[in-house]
Amino acid sequence: MEDKIKYNEAIAEIENILQQIENEDLDVDDLSEKVKRAYFLLKLCKEKLHSTEQDIEKIMKDFSGE
Repeated sequence: MEDKIKYNEAIAEIENILQQIENEDLDVDDLSEKVKRAYFLLKLCKEKLHSTEQDIEKIMKDFSGE
């Protein structure tokens, strides 16, 4: 399942895609697919960061007794 990708794996794949784009290693059809994939991965990373931030805020709130 796609949402089981770890954050570091997603970042590495995004970096790989960017490198392919910068090196012009993609034809137009592949470029479109890679951009869609990068968008998906960026969205996934953003969601993971937001979820982690919420978890940390909850832990800190519970820890401080609020």
